[in-house]
Amino acid sequence: MFLEVYGFLRHTSEGNFVNPKIFVGIAILGIIGVIAAIGLTGTSVVSDVSDNTTFLAESQNSDVLPLRIQLDDIIIEEVDEKAAFVKVTFKVTNPNQKSIILQLVRYTLYEDDLKLGIRDVGDRDVGMVAGSNYFTVLNDRPLILSDHVVIKNTGNTPELWDALTTNTPEWRITGDAFYNLSSMTAGGENELAFEFTKYT
Repeated sequence: MFLEVYGFLRHTSEGNFVNPKIFVGIAILGIIGVIAAIGLTGTSVVSDVSDNTTFLAESQNSDVLPLRIQLDDIIIEEVDEKAAFVKVTFKVTNPNQKSIILQLVRYTLYEDDLKLGIRDVGDRDVGMVAGSNYFTVLNDRPLILSDHVVIKNTGNTPELWDALTTNTPEWRITGDAFYNLSSMTAGGENELAFEFTKYT
């Protein structure tokens, strides 16, 4: 059968020679076109079987569950008449099956109602992760983030300095965490707002 078809392709009714490479090229282009069409539609030919139901899995990202961020601790490491050195520690947990890239934790530190400053842990570049100043949060291993804050004594806040020297501050932290799926081509950026208080 193959020989008969091949012979037909090589000769027209007028006896002119037709190059079979043309038909091979057309066939290859057709196959490439079919593969490209499947790739562009985003449909997987792999079936996902769950509860005895078979369906075609779309190449859309499943929803990303929010990270869980906790204030692990705030410790006054050292304080004198010139400055106080404070360590702020966050605990970040990933409830997703896939790893998460935590780009940035931006927070504002207060003592009572006095704003002490805005701090960034990590680095956020709009649209992508730049450099290596980000954190991978695995789904089975919490991430501990620590930040060291230096509070200078300006002499204008005696109540603050009294609270720091006696280790009786009333801490409050507000902020946002920016994160994404570990694959930067999948899913958009996510943002989680948080607020914590700690009294000693």
